[in-house]
Amino acid sequence: MDQVKIGKFIAERRKKSSLTQMQLAERLGITDRAVSKWETGKAMPDTAIMLELCEILGISVNELLSGEKINMENDNQKKEQLLLDMAKELEKKNKKIWSSMWAILIVSMTALFAGILIAAFFIPEGIWQLVTIVGICIVFLIPCFYALNLEISVGAYKCKNCGHEIVPTYSEALWAMHSGTTRYLKCPKCNKRTWCKKVLKR
Repeated sequence: MDQVKIGKFIAERRKKSSLTQMQLAERLGITDRAVSKWETGKAMPDTAIMLELCEILGISVNELLSGEKINMENDNQKKEQLLLDMAKELEKKNKKIWSSMWAILIVSMTALFAGILIAAFFIPEGIWQLVTIVGICIVFLIPCFYALNLEISVGAYKCKNCGHEIVPTYSEALWAMHSGTTRYLKCPKCNKRTWCKKVLKR
């Protein structure tokens, strides 16, 4: 499954339907950033909105996943192979990214506490100890920002109120209150803020 090819196909069909990225996003209840990610091959549409997307673009799911128009003779065979490939690719990608995110956080947290302990016990009390501890904390934040980017890149956040799956922008996720991978976000569908749990589907 070629994500870049699929992205170009989505962009082509969107333009043929005389829709902007923003207009398509509004009809699907998502952000235009999510549409942009699809069209550049950086992400795939969530399965929950795939049928609606295909209906808007005037294509079948098979054609969407193929990144091209398909003739009826090869439709069934293509469908089975595409669904199988998609399931395998998504599962592999999500597991890899999710594992990487947690590995980064665990290593960073360990380094942070080790650095603070070393600074507390081996550097005399005073300005240099404070500067060292602040510096360690700042360095710790860098991998945390990267881990957040990985968290956003897979799946979506499910609205507790209406069940809609949200793909927030980086800044929306960054500034949202959170507990682990559950974030307090505004749902574009029901327009309410609620605790949204991470679901790995994309």
